[in-house]
Amino acid sequence: MNRDHLEGGLRHMRGRAKTAAGAIRGRPGDQVDGAYDQAAGAARYAYGEARDTVRDLRDGGEHLVEEGRARFREVSDRGHELAEEAMERGQHYRDRAVRHGRRLAAHADENRATTLALVAAVAFGIGWLARPTR
Repeated sequence: MNRDHLEGGLRHMRGRAKTAAGAIRGRPGDQVDGAYDQAAGAARYAYGEARDTVRDLRDGGEHLVEEGRARFREVSDRGHELAEEAMERGQHYRDRAVRHGRRLAAHADENRATTLALVAAVAFGIGWLARPTR
């Protein structure tokens, strides 16, 4: 409840009392003044209600913004964690591939004749499979 809410309600009640008193006394001017005060009080009361509603909506909006920021931070943090994990795994697999490649190259260098025969057999097999058929 805000000041406009309270003062609007009080003015509306005074206007009702003034209208009723004017009717009892038979004074149309007091009745008109009372009706005017009633309308003005109702308008100010409605304005106070609108202010309360806007404040509530603003507070709710601020809450939603904060919740959105918190969720963004969570997602962002998780994204950074996943990126770091992916980089670590990538480096691990790269290092592993390099080690295996070096070991295979060293083995091929030690066994040159066997490697040459194997390469020749693979090349012959690929050539035979790729030959045009009649």
